Amino acid sequence: MKKEKVITPANGYIILFILITLLLGSIFLTFTKEEPAYLLVSILCVIIALGFIMVQPNSSRVLLLFGKYIGTVNQNGFYWVNPFYTKKKISLRASNFDSERLKVNDKLGNPVMISTILVWRVSDTYKAAFDVDNYENFVRVQTDAAVRKLASMYPYDNFADDGHTEDITLRSSVNEVSETLEKEIHERLSIAGIEVLEARIGYLAYAQEIANAMLKRQQATAIVAARHKIVEGAVSMVEMALEKLGEKDIVNLDEERKAAMVSNLMVILCGDKDASPVLNTGTLNN
Repeated sequence: MKKEKVITPANGYIILFILITLLLGSIFLTFTKEEPAYLLVSILCVIIALGFIMVQPNSSRVLLLFGKYIGTVNQNGFYWVNPFYTKKKISLRASNFDSERLKVNDKLGNPVMISTILVWRVSDTYKAAFDVDNYENFVRVQTDAAVRKLASMYPYDNFADDGHTEDITLRSSVNEVSETLEKEIHERLSIAGIEVLEARIGYLAYAQEIANAMLKRQQATAIVAARHKIVEGAVSMVEMALEKLGEKDIVNLDEERKAAMVSNLMVILCGDKDASPVLNTGTLNN
């Protein structure tokens, strides 16, 4: 497999000076000598002038001679090459690609909408020019394919109630998912001489048909988790209260009174609203 061959053509300013000298000399001799043959030199100068190229910073020119690869000029400046060379311009600047939002299924089969932001540039002009048909379209197609594969490798989120618990998810493991995506895209684009500078998820959400249901499920999971923390804290506080009352011998409580106290404290600590105090003037059973 051929690789990029960097060449440095002739200095364009020197050739331009020679060309102007020949052109002016041929015109002068044509009128002074009255010899039309000197006009051939002028025609030759016009043909030579077709070989001038200007390479801007972070740009390149791929040179071909009747289908044969000659080399690549990637150093900015003003040059002169063979006028019969075919000069193909390829940018070496970093490009930003924001893919379309794709509807794919995650690892659990849930439909999600996902897109990626890719920063890339050409690192090998030979591969970009000749190993693929259109390297810019190749980047778009292969990026979409990589995103589809990535979405099928991980679930959107973890739900402990259904028995599916993953260490890496699309929503929470941003760094790990981005590294996997960047590696996958790099492997696909290396054939085209494309270097991946950065790849990350740009948009991620459930598909519209299940978005409401998944939102309610997430809210229910959050409520259950919050209730669990509240109950744990309430039990600890009730246990501490009973221990302190027993240690300081403030009041002697039998099992029935302890149960009533525990019940009242749990209602107060776990309730959504503030408790209304009730003054009991009788015994516990009245």
